[in-house]
Amino acid sequence: MEALRYIWEGAIPLQIHLHESEVTTIPSPPPAMVLAPRIGYLPLLASQIKPYFSSTLPPGVDTIWFEYKGLPLKWHIPTGVLFDLLCAEPERPWNLTVHFRGYPRQLLIPCEGEDSIKWSFINSLKEADYIVNGNTKNVMSMSQPDLVELWRSVLNGDLEAYLRISSKLKLGGTDHEQVLNSITTSSLPGQSTSEMDIAGKVMTGRIPVRLYVRNVGEDFDNLEDAPPVNNWDDVSYINRPVEIHEECKCLTLHDAIRSLLSELFLEKATTKEESTTIIGEEERSDCTEQVDCKKTEERGPNFCDEHFQSYHPSIKLVRIQGIEPKCEIPFSWVVNNLMNPEYFLHICVFVTVQQVRC
Repeated sequence: MEALRYIWEGAIPLQIHLHESEVTTIPSPPPAMVLAPRIGYLPLLASQIKPYFSSTLPPGVDTIWFEYKGLPLKWHIPTGVLFDLLCAEPERPWNLTVHFRGYPRQLLIPCEGEDSIKWSFINSLKEADYIVNGNTKNVMSMSQPDLVELWRSVLNGDLEAYLRISSKLKLGGTDHEQVLNSITTSSLPGQSTSEMDIAGKVMTGRIPVRLYVRNVGEDFDNLEDAPPVNNWDDVSYINRPVEIHEECKCLTLHDAIRSLLSELFLEKATTKEESTTIIGEEERSDCTEQVDCKKTEERGPNFCDEHFQSYHPSIKLVRIQGIEPKCEIPFSWVVNNLMNPEYFLHICVFVTVQQVRC
């Protein structure tokens, strides 16, 4: 599966500026240019960035953190996911500001360097194990050397080592293990028919998903016009598995997204053709359906006043691993090809709203 190698080799060019409050020299140091692995985490770049800025830092204890357009970045979210979520129109290089002082503990959970990131990664593995199997035995039974080797493979971007050690996890509920075992170093540049079959194999069970929903307001033509994320309250975070049953043999990405976001949409339609939720322009259908006033009466006596404008959300785009896949793509392919090393599928969804009259 060539897609898996692309993900592991994927990197985001960063242009990193030291915050002006921490500059003690004249002139200010130029920005650092760094390639950040998509599957990595921003604080892991400290060993590259700190030496570059060390001569200009004020006295104090180093605690690295990053911000983008004034928003402190959550260190436990993979770098690629942060980029996909916060840059509606991909920005290359991605301009970030780095701090070594004044850690915002009221906004970010503490990060004590690589150990904090490693244990966050392992805890995510345990969570995925529980979602798939109903317990964490597979992760808990791994030896400490195996866990360390697994983490080092992610840290170093070593896909071959990761495939070797991750097979011991036996998270077979996602079929990810079988897919990984089908890949050899010699076969990675191309794909055989059998590998294609495995990549699209229908699976059943519970798929660990982390969904990030960003409301960009009213619809717009250019992504660059999307308003920035000013604080993390602007992003809805949904940590919920996608359930795939035996009868769902043709489950698409569209179906999976709808199952995760069903509570956001008031639907009257009973057929796929009448669906009011959209993913992509080619799937657009009538999304001006009036809100059901019987349902909205619960929200207050004036909710359905004749002059009241309600808001109807629809999906502008879905982004996974930097890709904006078509909604009809089989969900099994998405899981088998675009899952992160901690066995979670991270999905960024951009939602627009339009006014409809009750």
